[in-house]
Amino acid sequence: MKNLARWIVITALPALLLVASCRDKAPAEPGHQAEGPVPAAAPTSVTLAPDGVAAANIKTEPVATRVLARRITAAGDLEFNGRRLVHLTARTPGRVERVLVVAGDRVREGQVLAEIYSPDYLTLQAEYLLAAERAKRLAGDPAEAGQAKALLDSSRERLLLVGASPAEVDGLGALSVPRPLLSIRATLTGTVIEASVLAGDWVDLGATLFRLADLTTLWACLHIQEKDLSSVKSGAEAVLRTQAYPGEDFRGRLVLVGDVVDAGTRTVEGRVEVPNPRGQLKPGMYVDASVAAAGERAVLAVPESALQDDEGHTVVFVKTGERTFTRREVQAGERFAGYVEILGGLAEGETVVTSGGFLLKSEMRKGGLGDEHGHD
Repeated sequence: MKNLARWIVITALPALLLVASCRDKAPAEPGHQAEGPVPAAAPTSVTLAPDGVAAANIKTEPVATRVLARRITAAGDLEFNGRRLVHLTARTPGRVERVLVVAGDRVREGQVLAEIYSPDYLTLQAEYLLAAERAKRLAGDPAEAGQAKALLDSSRERLLLVGASPAEVDGLGALSVPRPLLSIRATLTGTVIEASVLAGDWVDLGATLFRLADLTTLWACLHIQEKDLSSVKSGAEAVLRTQAYPGEDFRGRLVLVGDVVDAGTRTVEGRVEVPNPRGQLKPGMYVDASVAAAGERAVLAVPESALQDDEGHTVVFVKTGERTFTRREVQAGERFAGYVEILGGLAEGETVVTSGGFLLKSEMRKGGLGDEHGHD
């Protein structure tokens, strides 16, 4: 689209007539001669030739009052989804023989992350093999079979508790010998956030091994003002914006409104669960949120496409003549359903440009240079 706009500028330029306003020159003081030409002020309007409007694909829409479903704003930070965050610890003492992943790696559920040599694990396997052999031998003895089966089940449960998988335990019978290493496996599909061990480390019971997180959903922890509490409820739609992706909306749902007011900030925690399928959002990012609230209100609004960023200023182009368009700085408020609330700078009934504004801005900036050569 940008290339198309540039092509239009080049091909339509002969048809565009720029009219610069605000070009009055400051009068020289009596008795003093001006030292060179006085710089011209920046133009604020552009007038197109009769066929210029069509060539530039200019479209307009009147400024109108629209009913806005009330929303509240809140700032916050992105955090891990606490329901999709796991901390893997050593379930038995041992020596780390191999570490197969590092922080930042993506892993799938069940994938082996590390292997540990554990004397306790070897002992438990030996006990299981003996219990399995005894249970098999006494299977035909009604008096002993039940007790032998209970002992086997108990041995199996202890192996599961130290981290062996059901398949590994069930496969011991076929091996007839203990496995030398205990595999540490991922318990969810996600990303390795922290890897705390190296090959050769000795770990005690409960030592930290890995932290994993599923980043396909995150939590945005917002600071909701005390005055807005009566207007927001769990389940409300929330729209998040970040500095990393200006102009892009990330939609989620408010899943929690806290029960405690922070005495220092007079805010309550609001938790928004937001999908993150492409991984654009990162824990720790700052966000601004707009949350649907109870009630409606009428506001002056224009389409989002009417707004232009002009060197840090939010501006629109107002149609002030049949083919004349004037730059106007405005104060924007909330955004909703493709429209933007206007807090200042426009009046109802005025007409703003919704398509072709970028071209007008470019041509207006060139107006000063064009006027040096004059216009017929």
